[in-house]
Formats: sequence, C-alpha cells, structure tokens
Amino acid sequence: MTAIDRQHTGSHHIDTTLNNWQETGAPGFWLKPIFKDSQTGVSTALMKIDPGAYTPDHAHDQLEEIYVLDGDFYDAEHSYGPGHYCQRAIGAMHEAGSKGGCTMLLMYRR
Repeated sequence: MTAIDRQHTGSHHIDTTLNNWQETGAPGFWLKPIFKDSQTGVSTALMKIDPGAYTPDHAHDQLEEIYVLDGDFYDAEHSYGPGHYCQRAIGAMHEAGSKGGCTMLLMYRR
C-alpha cells in the first residue's frame, strides 16, 4: 500500500499499519508516506527516528510541520515530547535527532 494521492471527491483512507517503513537517506530516519499531492508536492507522513539517530544542519524547500506522537525529538533550539508541535519556515536551517527514539507526524506544505 502506498500514500494516497490528492482526491477530488469523496473520502479516502489508508491503514498505515500495512505500510513498511522506508529509508530516508539519513541513517536511523524512516518514513511511512500517508498523503502526497503529485501536483504540488504537499505531503504527510509518519516518521520514525531510531534511538541515537542524528542528522546535521539541513533545510527544506517547503514549510515543515512536526507533531511528536511518542518518544523524544530535539533540534538545536528545543527538545520535544509527545504532544509537542514544531513548524519550520521554508529554508530554515536545522538539525534533528532523538536520544531515545520517537514517532512523529510530518507534513510539508507550500
């Protein structure tokens, strides 16, 4: 099962438990795509970060929204736990990591 593409009518659903975690290119960072608008690049995914995983400064070409579901997540500015939300402006440099591992909802918007 893959992510749902943008729909124009009706309701659509996905069972994320049926999707496998996909490598992201950053060691210890994994994605389960949920939604991807193939026309705009807007997307929603679950991200899992393994305990001790870290990625140095980088930026994204879209607005990034993070909602921590479980575990711990950190950047150079703050540490986040379950229920914490973070939004990053387009092009904002940031690092990312987790001491004990975490799962988060990750959204990219134009």
